[in-house]
Amino acid sequence: MKQQSRSPLVIVVMGVAGTGKTTIGPLLADRLGVPYAEGDDFHPEANVAKMSAGTPLTDDDRRPWLDAIGRWAHGRAELGGVVSSSALKRSYRDRLRAAAPGVVFVHLTGDRKLIEDRMSHRQGHFMPTALLHSQFATLQPLQADEAGVAVDVSGSPEEITERAVTALDALARPSR
Repeated sequence: MKQQSRSPLVIVVMGVAGTGKTTIGPLLADRLGVPYAEGDDFHPEANVAKMSAGTPLTDDDRRPWLDAIGRWAHGRAELGGVVSSSALKRSYRDRLRAAAPGVVFVHLTGDRKLIEDRMSHRQGHFMPTALLHSQFATLQPLQADEAGVAVDVSGSPEEITERAVTALDALARPSR
């Protein structure tokens, strides 16, 4: 069942590798009736090669990737959309917000052991499980002044998506 949001949001589904951004992003977009863009598709080839070799990206490596995602998000303003991006650091999210000021983050969070287990079972992805440690070391969770919600990744993709929709609805409701 599709649900139209009151006003179309541009949502960045964020989190460390293995939290399900590529699974939850399209499900969330479908629920909200907006398009989905896979954040990994915005990486330059050099970034993919580096990650495939097990080498963490530097901030310099990430800038063109974040800028490309930011351009997409800016182009979806007033139209809505969902895009995945690890957006692990506050500075990365600030860069995305600079390009698309109304962006809202859905931070997929979970137990490290669960995420590691899920990563070990996925196929055809360039991000090796070995990089998970660096992802957790880099992660700066959403701050109180950032528009967004944290959503636990335990359970089925449908349950996680439902939690995200519920949290976004609560975020959009004015507080009393």
